[in-house]
Amino acid sequence: MTEPHDGEPPGGLDLTTAEWGMWQAFRTGSTHDLRTPYPERNDPSGPHVWGPERSVRAGIVALLLLDGPPALPGRVAALKLNGVRITGTLDLSGGTVVPYVELHNCRFEQQLLLPESHFTTLRLVGCAIPRVEAARISTEGDLHLPRCVVRHGIRLTDAHIGTDLLLNQLLVRRDRRGVSIAADGLTVGQDLQAEMMRSHGELSMRGATIGASLSLRGSALHNRYGRRALNAPQLTVERTLYLTAAGVSGASFSGGATPPYGIATSTPEHGTRVQRFECHGGARLDDGRFGDAVDLSQAQWVMEADQELSLRRIQTPELRFLGERQQGGRVVLSGARVVNLVDRYDSWPGPGGLVMAGFAYENLIPVGHFPLARRLDWVAAATPEYAPEPYERLAGALRTSGEDAEARAVLLAKQRRRRETLPPAGKAWGHLQDWTVAYGYRPGQAAVWMAVLWALGTVYFTWHPLHPLKEGEGPAWNPELYTLDLLLPVIDLGQGGAWRPTGGAQWIVAALTLLGWVLATTVAAGASRLLRRQ
Repeated sequence: MTEPHDGEPPGGLDLTTAEWGMWQAFRTGSTHDLRTPYPERNDPSGPHVWGPERSVRAGIVALLLLDGPPALPGRVAALKLNGVRITGTLDLSGGTVVPYVELHNCRFEQQLLLPESHFTTLRLVGCAIPRVEAARISTEGDLHLPRCVVRHGIRLTDAHIGTDLLLNQLLVRRDRRGVSIAADGLTVGQDLQAEMMRSHGELSMRGATIGASLSLRGSALHNRYGRRALNAPQLTVERTLYLTAAGVSGASFSGGATPPYGIATSTPEHGTRVQRFECHGGARLDDGRFGDAVDLSQAQWVMEADQELSLRRIQTPELRFLGERQQGGRVVLSGARVVNLVDRYDSWPGPGGLVMAGFAYENLIPVGHFPLARRLDWVAAATPEYAPEPYERLAGALRTSGEDAEARAVLLAKQRRRRETLPPAGKAWGHLQDWTVAYGYRPGQAAVWMAVLWALGTVYFTWHPLHPLKEGEGPAWNPELYTLDLLLPVIDLGQGGAWRPTGGAQWIVAALTLLGWVLATTVAAGASRLLRRQ
């Protein structure tokens, strides 16, 4: 190449008219625009042929970026192209690109090779690219691929993006391994925005780290050829993961701020187009860490019977489960830990579609009508076989919010569910405890039964007084105290052993004694459970 101060292209390049214009535009930092006056002919993904008048060789582009001429005095060198066809393979592997790069509506004839390259900022907007190979790429600033069409996948494995990664309205199809975007180990300094994106294949972000928010608002993920459309275990997002509708929370919080719970469900302004997030295939977010929230407002899940929305062991201050009830598959929350669970009844799947063993939450924040009966149905749907933990977790959350009566109703439902697993004798005893004192969770019911039995016994013994064991000894006959002494198994009032029942009175005495023991033991069991909870 000529000396750096020369600025002229080296001999033997035989630059075409389009390439010579690009060379000069690079030195001035201006845009080299080769679009035609006919918009339909400017679509990079369209059927129209772009001839030599709109074409530049990839080798000339690489020369400009890696070892380009100096800028003209008072200007900054930059590669800015619009409506240009790049022939051959643009290979910048391992290179350091100092100039600013911004390509709009360009057509790449071959894949773009950027592995282990270094950029300040790279913007590709509305371009058609067969494939982007950019493993371990690093940028000091942004990497933009909005509105691009990538036919055979994007590889961003172990890439490091200094500020923002923008993939809005990107259309990307799968590679030979069925992966649309391979971004395992990706690190983004600030936001990753992939709103209104269309992904056909698996979006893989295993072990990725996002410094602010990750937004997939309004995007559609499809994977007909594999088990998962989104595969992102061990994902770390410092703020919020948005798998929500576009135009709902995005309009008000596009700056990346996290709205308080419930905001994402507000009605959009009149005329705003709402496009929900769709996932056709399984989604895996196991072991993820999310600093502010996981927002699933207005999300739609379409899964096969063996596919899952897996949220195993995720940790987040808030889970907003406000999407549509999924079609097929299961929702798995095993081991997840959240502080606030913001949910709606019709967002949860029915029996067999929900698993939440070990799911821990502290506060329930229902949206819409979500009575206790439906909340119990929610627990039952997650436990086809009896398990005490989901009931105890729900009771704990209700008790934390001051709903003690509802907490006791949940624990009563737990005992009734447990009763169905017992042998016949245990079921009979359980029914008796339930019918009498509701397993001790309704102590007032025991007092009512005591009062009824006391009144009945008093009436009976008033009309059928008993004879003393020894004439002239013992207390005076008192039917009220005698009945009470029979009903209280621990306290001795001095009446029970002083009189001799005969005939039918013996059966009455036995019945009152037995019922007294039943009432006392069930109340004692309920009291012990209360003490353990406290």
